[in-house]
Order: sequence, then C-alpha cells, then structure tokens
Amino acid sequence: MKTSTAIASAFLALAAGSASFAGAAQAQSTQPTGEHSANLAQAGGDAWITTKVKTELATTKGVSSTEISVSTVDGVVTLTGVLPSKLAVKKAVAAAESIKGVKSVDASGLKVK
Repeated sequence: MKTSTAIASAFLALAAGSASFAGAAQAQSTQPTGEHSANLAQAGGDAWITTKVKTELATTKGVSSTEISVSTVDGVVTLTGVLPSKLAVKKAVAAAESIKGVKSVDASGLKVK
C-alpha cells in the first residue's frame, strides 16, 4: 500500500508541477500587438488564400494546376503560367475569385499556348 501511495503522491506532484509550468509559460508568452499583429494575421491569411486557390485550381476541370504559379499579397492573388486556352485562363481566374478573402486576381502573368 505504501508503494501505491508514493506513486499517487509522485503523480500528483508531477501534475501540479506541469500545471504550474504551463501557467508560467502562458504568463510569459507575449501576444503581438498593433501593426505587427496585423502583419502576422495578413501573412497567415495570404498563405491560407494561396493554399485554397491552389486546391481550387487542382479540382477545376480544364485547368492544369501544375502549370500555374500562385502567390498572394494583401489578399491580391497573382496567377502566372501557361495554359492551353483562353477558356482555361477564364476558369483559373474564376476559381481564384471564388475563394473567400480574395480581394482581386491579377492574371496578367497567365499566357495561352
């Protein structure tokens, strides 16, 4: 019985120490504020938009997503590459525009073979 009591006591001490450590770590963490916070949020938003556009292009019939490069800055998506037809270009632009958060699409870099 003394062994199980010792194990239980050790477990409780470990759990209490972990909770104290987590609380201290949380108290020491700093949240970005002001412009820095906005820049981080935008960067995360731009990366998310780029990923969603690439996914949408990959599932769009008539569009070879491997031929298109996608980048996003401040919600503006830029598409570059070579596609087989004007229709494919229109579909690629429409796919990019359908993504939430996209402010505009610059397709001047998309060319037709």
